[in-house]
Amino acid sequence: MNTVWLVRHGENRANQTGEFSHRIVDYPLTPLGWRQAHCTAAYLASFPIAAVYASPLQRAQQTAVCIAGPHQFPVHIVEAFREVDVGRLEREPPTQAAWTLHDRIFAAWYAGDHAATFPNGENYHALWGRMQAGLRQAVANRWGEHIVIVGHGGLFNTTIKDLCPQADLSALLAADFPNGAVSQIELHDEAGGLRGVLKGWAYRAHLDALTDSDLEP
Repeated sequence: MNTVWLVRHGENRANQTGEFSHRIVDYPLTPLGWRQAHCTAAYLASFPIAAVYASPLQRAQQTAVCIAGPHQFPVHIVEAFREVDVGRLEREPPTQAAWTLHDRIFAAWYAGDHAATFPNGENYHALWGRMQAGLRQAVANRWGEHIVIVGHGGLFNTTIKDLCPQADLSALLAADFPNGAVSQIELHDEAGGLRGVLKGWAYRAHLDALTDSDLEP
């Protein structure tokens, strides 16, 4: 069994503009995003973290560097932990129509239509496959340890239904997963793949240290 901490990166410009960001759009953390990352790092500093893994996108890497700092080890970049590949939507303005399409495909995935596919992007089968591959890479030779994975809201929100099948998906989605929030999973290797028991979802109390002025646009 592994204890896996899923951390959503700190704020970046795409959170402000509504842009889709999988590969082409790749912003660094905003000043608020850095503060969120440092608050998250302070929260996780007391746990026996053995390794930190991150999506290749700047916002995730920078958040991961903050978290790894107190433990004095490097961040491992894992391609599989990128945000959802929304295909051509990333190359277009983030219009209401684009977001409606995005939300419709996510809803189809939640409903079990895993073949629903973003135009020139991925379907849920591909997304779940790479999430499993990324987890396998992260836990290799680290069984029984605490690891951190810094990734993305879309990746975590969509795959949690299969990663932790006993969890109440409707309650999790209603709770949201804000920037800098942390979820905890007990990960087990089962016959059908890596599965987990959800111990905590989108914990955010460590972000309370941010003042009202920090939260202003």
